[in-house]
Amino acid sequence: MTIQNPFIGTWRLISYEERTADGKVYYPTGPDATGYIMYNADGFMSVAIMAANRHNFASGDPAKGTPEELAAAAAYLSYAGKYEVMDNLVIHHVEISFFPNLAGNTRERTAEFNENILILSSPPYEVNGVMQTSVITWKRV
Repeated sequence: MTIQNPFIGTWRLISYEERTADGKVYYPTGPDATGYIMYNADGFMSVAIMAANRHNFASGDPAKGTPEELAAAAAYLSYAGKYEVMDNLVIHHVEISFFPNLAGNTRERTAEFNENILILSSPPYEVNGVMQTSVITWKRV
């Protein structure tokens, strides 16, 4: 009997929240962010999340974006690499990333499945002296 990997497949973003220890919730890419995470049977994953309704660059050329256009376009995150599953944890081994500091690092997430919903939660971490946790909810496509 083989146990099937419940992560395998494509998942659409439902919500991406940052929750502080005192109960505040904020949305790094906006409350209507969009994105996908994909887990393959070969042990690789990829994720992309962006703010909805980002504006096109006036020039139509990504190399000619104004500083304001480039800053607005950065409401986006993406990375890819290998992953491993250990009990209720999934560990992303980041090989490439939009944010260069993530490449070569791991992202550990607690996974909770509820039918076709996957909730990934980070361990608590500190940002500007505030403890917070990422909670990202996905729905199987």
